[in-house]
Amino acid sequence: MDLSYFKSETFFLMAGPCVIENESMALDIAERIITITQKLGIPYVFKGSYRKANRSRVDSFTGIGDEKALKILQKVGTTFNIPVVTDIHESHEAAMVAEYADVLQIPAFLCRQTELLVAAAKTGKIVNIKKGQFLSAESMQFAAQKVVDSGNNNVMLTERGTTFGYNDLIVDYRGIPTMRKFGFPVVMDVTHSLQQPNQSSGVTGGKPELIETISKAAIAVGADGIFIETHPNPSIAKSDGANMLQLNKLEDLLTKLVKLRAAL
Repeated sequence: MDLSYFKSETFFLMAGPCVIENESMALDIAERIITITQKLGIPYVFKGSYRKANRSRVDSFTGIGDEKALKILQKVGTTFNIPVVTDIHESHEAAMVAEYADVLQIPAFLCRQTELLVAAAKTGKIVNIKKGQFLSAESMQFAAQKVVDSGNNNVMLTERGTTFGYNDLIVDYRGIPTMRKFGFPVVMDVTHSLQQPNQSSGVTGGKPELIETISKAAIAVGADGIFIETHPNPSIAKSDGANMLQLNKLEDLLTKLVKLRAAL
């Protein structure tokens, strides 16, 4: 698989639950989303973390077990003939995860970790690098170059907001055209850019009511793809429920975005 899959007259979508909770949930979410994306002509990649390594509290849910979650991701991909994306956090994970996933995602906090980027590159898989909340868009050319210099040109870059004060994020939309100039597809991570991290409770907050606003603005400035975490019932999601989109609202949102892209 290479970046040609993501070329579209609309945009591509990376969407799914924050973390794999169980097989039936993952398959149900994927089936419902692919029905929508096929109707709208949107290339789709199923997203689900096989393990959450960066949590606010030690007692937070991290996953159902690496191998079990990775096999579920693989089953989603083979059942619906779609690519899947998941995060990796350490260099030794890259080769293992590459056996199950089509796209390896580098978390924002780790986007400068050379060994991690090189290990992901050497799998030959597409590498999606999230821009650190602490970096400028211009700085991401160096993260991407580490992958290219390791022999892999299949790179995507993802905007996910910039730290603003202590407990909030903002999106600087100048970053999307800036990163597109590097020659890689650029994704807008809508839901993570609406997080409110490190709340006093130790549970991340969010502003899901602004998902449509962030999405429309990203399409307007030329984002190649949209990244959205979604769940049938975000209030009971085991991770990041506060900023996820309720699954039954996804079709209406994507329909609006397709119309906006066509108008532009």
